[in-house]
Amino acid sequence: MSDPGMPTREPLRVPRVDLGAMLRAAADGRFPEPDGGFSRTAPWRDGVEGAIAFTGHAVMAVTEDVTDGELAALGVHGFGGAHDPRIATTLAGEGPIGVLDALLVGRGTGTGGPLVPRPDLAGTDRAAHAGEWRTEIDVYGLPDRGVSSLATLSRGIGGLPEVGIQAADGHAATLLDGILARRPAGEVVLASVTPGNARSLRFFLRAGFVPVASEQLWKPRRPAGR
Repeated sequence: MSDPGMPTREPLRVPRVDLGAMLRAAADGRFPEPDGGFSRTAPWRDGVEGAIAFTGHAVMAVTEDVTDGELAALGVHGFGGAHDPRIATTLAGEGPIGVLDALLVGRGTGTGGPLVPRPDLAGTDRAAHAGEWRTEIDVYGLPDRGVSSLATLSRGIGGLPEVGIQAADGHAATLLDGILARRPAGEVVLASVTPGNARSLRFFLRAGFVPVASEQLWKPRRPAGR
């Protein structure tokens, strides 16, 4: 029996945030307060969750069946705790877990460009990967059907446009420039790059993209009644 003289401890409640707005602000150099804490956002796609870590603050895109207190008990915090592998494996359950990526931002240019829709490339690995984690996948390439390099443009993290590039024949810069040209001037465009893929990371940095956060996604299949 509880002691009526003891104060009641309120359940932990962390802020709910608009991740898309936070990423746009980060692209302008305005980052969350590095308070060591975490906030939450609604997943931007059904069946996909994730942890996004800024400097000193994390955002958890996890459905509300997991309470704030449970996230805190798992060790989620803003000083790297959101990417503890044990957190992702616990929240994913039996579901697949994506790799830990650097999250970079670039800008649309609105200048048009040479790319055309390439539905013939929609079955490639790059396009299939985009479809696993994002929505509204469009596949673009060069008009020459003999060129198999492609770029995907999709609705990605936080609901923002996200680009992916697959270019084995020297067309990477043309593809990225062409994707940015299809978006309005100044619009924030995301790119997720595995840090170990140094060539890709250097490519996006040379193109003017800048890192703002890290991210890891998973598709939860948590046990019922956990």
